Amino acid sequence: MKRTSKILPLLLLIVLLFSMVVALTIGVVRIPMDTIWQLAKAQFGHADTTGVPASYGITLFQLRLPRIVMSVIVGAALAACGCVFQSIFRNPICDPYVLGISSGSSLGGAISFILGWDVFYFGVTIPALITGLLTLFVILGISKMSRRRSIETLLLVGIAINFLISAVITLLVVMHQREMHKIYFWTMGSLASISWSEVLMMTVMTILCVIPFFFYSKDLNIMQMGEDVAKNLGVNTKRVAYVTLIFSSLLIATAVSCCGVIGFIGLIIPHVSRMLFGNNMRSMFTYSLILGAFFLLIADTLARTLAIPAELPVGSITALAGAPYFLFLLLRQKKV
Repeated sequence: MKRTSKILPLLLLIVLLFSMVVALTIGVVRIPMDTIWQLAKAQFGHADTTGVPASYGITLFQLRLPRIVMSVIVGAALAACGCVFQSIFRNPICDPYVLGISSGSSLGGAISFILGWDVFYFGVTIPALITGLLTLFVILGISKMSRRRSIETLLLVGIAINFLISAVITLLVVMHQREMHKIYFWTMGSLASISWSEVLMMTVMTILCVIPFFFYSKDLNIMQMGEDVAKNLGVNTKRVAYVTLIFSSLLIATAVSCCGVIGFIGLIIPHVSRMLFGNNMRSMFTYSLILGAFFLLIADTLARTLAIPAELPVGSITALAGAPYFLFLLLRQKKV
């Protein structure tokens, strides 16, 4: 059994890597697999690219590859955050966007489009990241002001802030209708204009934030039995909850600042991992990272190929897949 638990993630990673290579060939410009291999070797000076159009290299290394890598990283990050939220709040239909961090980042994105900052080097990413982190600090500050400092209070404050910021974004859109299309397309999630600098930032943040998830995986396992039981077993429930939720929120803010709001990954993937591989948090994190990466890779590939030469928001693809499954979960819980 232990051997299987080690081999299966490796096999899934191999399938994921193969899927990434296949995704490189698909798009407005079809690039054959042997041409991709030839261009890859040419990067190290081991191949002659005579006869290969120069546009292939630009399309592959500046447009398609960073987008595919980012889809894998963001999908993995959102799925891991979903595991944390569902474990902390002991709710299998809890979404990582529930605290309102995504709305905070969306507000920064909307302001950037309205002020025309999207044409600058930092684009929408930095303002959206800043407002997302400010939203996190506001939520933490308000929840600490409450007499009853609990996880439930943090959740309620997050929901209230989420509604407030959503209302502000709606007002901004109504008042600046010229930027309405940009704002709505971005808030639906898009990987169309990803740069390597954004990929690097997202990769570093994902590694830094996922490490604490695995570190606290045993404590999170115990906390699933209830806060009182966990306290009796020596778990500092507030510290574990706040640390993992803060790192999750940092990761969510970074993902939204780079790609917009991509829904349902953090809701569906942890539940699928739980059903297939059990309730152990270490296993859930491992498989959710891989399945989340695979899910968003497929969704983004569909988003950029279903309506060629136009492009669909990737959030609409994940919603089309996730919403029916979410309804299935609700009906299944009602029957149970």
